[in-house]
Amino acid sequence: MDISKEFEIHKIKGGVTAPKGYKAAGVACGIKQSGNKDMSLLVSERAATAAAVFTMNKMAAPPVHLSKKHLEDGKAQAVVINSGNANACTGEEGYGDAIKMAQATGSALGIDPHDVIVSSTGIIGVPLPMEKVEAGVKDAAGKLAVDGGGCAAEAIMTTDTFVKEYAVAFELDGADVRVGGMAKGSGMIAPNMATMLAVITTDASVPTELLKKMLVSAVDKSFNSITVDGDTSTNDMVALLANGESGVELTAAGADVFDSADVFQAALDEVCIELAKLIVKDGEGATKFIEIDVIGAAGNEDAKKAAMAIANSNLVKTAFFGQDANWGRIVAAVGYSSAKVDASKVDVYYGEEKLVENGRVVSYEEEKVTEIITAKNIKVTVDLKIGSGAARVWTCDFSYDYVKINAEYHT
Repeated sequence: MDISKEFEIHKIKGGVTAPKGYKAAGVACGIKQSGNKDMSLLVSERAATAAAVFTMNKMAAPPVHLSKKHLEDGKAQAVVINSGNANACTGEEGYGDAIKMAQATGSALGIDPHDVIVSSTGIIGVPLPMEKVEAGVKDAAGKLAVDGGGCAAEAIMTTDTFVKEYAVAFELDGADVRVGGMAKGSGMIAPNMATMLAVITTDASVPTELLKKMLVSAVDKSFNSITVDGDTSTNDMVALLANGESGVELTAAGADVFDSADVFQAALDEVCIELAKLIVKDGEGATKFIEIDVIGAAGNEDAKKAAMAIANSNLVKTAFFGQDANWGRIVAAVGYSSAKVDASKVDVYYGEEKLVENGRVVSYEEEKVTEIITAKNIKVTVDLKIGSGAARVWTCDFSYDYVKINAEYHT
């Protein structure tokens, strides 16, 4: 049964401030030379249970370490994010600046600085201009609004070309419950995690341990199932706040076919997946959005390995940019993926058109395949036919512009 249809989970306008009890703002404080918004602030009217997933990069930035420490008690009330400067590889000074960001936020809002999640994104290795940061925090605190989610989402952008927001609503125990989010990301995108930030909010009440478990599950299906270029960065984070303003408290078990936790997980999954897909669609220089399904694998983990090998292959990505139906690059990636593969069983489809059966090319209609690969959205399916494992990931192509954007990024 489709939970989203059974419980009428539906998309609504807005992002992080769509759920009850949240305000946000985004302002320009001068970190970016462009003068664009570069300071984002999100606040819950009351302390919320909170959880986060962070980058696995061993060069993780000071804000990552500080936010991990602040979330040890499973609580947060605000999220402050600057863009244009990653505050990464900045040593003890950088950690001190992250603390100052939290303190400035706490002072401006009248809350404990330990209840502030801090994040930064942008150029690595440059100290934060703290006078601008502190002035920006104060400015943002004075402009907090229920409809400020869009400005907050704009202020976290770096090479992004559009604002990324998504929100859903559903009824639970007779009350309206909402989940909303914002994200940024365009390049250096790969699992565990990427140059991406996401903040998710809900007005449901969720116990801390359950919240952590649900976030990890949602991230695995979404932000850890996308790749633009295979690079992971130093500052990545997905944070989730649950303030309970809806009056609905989740339970992890029930007598019905689906309990409240199941319904909430479906809503959280949808928000995270849609935000993750927006990141891929905004991949630096991207001209194609590519969905890759691997089915019939020995297990789900094997399916994910094969799917990510395809998605991360520069040869696959450049072939799609060139609109070349080079299925040989697909099977080659599957072969080196470390997933269990029987070369005599592999099938490959572009859209609904089968190009490979049992490891060998079959007769196919070239006009149909040309139509598929010249479209902006492309679906690739690989059936390994050795088990029931399956995985879905999303990626984009590599264009000339990707090289140009990243070659000129620092300048």
